Amino acid sequence: MNKTGKLFATMALIEALTWTGLLLGMFLKYVTETTDVGVWLFGRLHGLAFLAYVVATMMVATRLRWPMWALLVALLAAIPPLVTWPVEWWFRRRGLLSDR
Repeated sequence: MNKTGKLFATMALIEALTWTGLLLGMFLKYVTETTDVGVWLFGRLHGLAFLAYVVATMMVATRLRWPMWALLVALLAAIPPLVTWPVEWWFRRRGLLSDR
């Protein structure tokens, strides 16, 4: 995996981790009704991570000449919680994160 592929892998992991933090924050705010600090903090972090993931995905797709289906899968993976990580793993196994 080259630097461009590592960028995508890193952003996929960060996006998934901030999603996890946001889900935990939502649990604390709405289920246990103890605090909203998690939503306040991870909402901001995840928003930034989501935007950075989208930008990184577009850049990586261009540099590594991904087919359109791969770009769409990578972008759609950012919507449901924690899907960017398994998509990154799948792309790595298919060789999409390396120069061809």
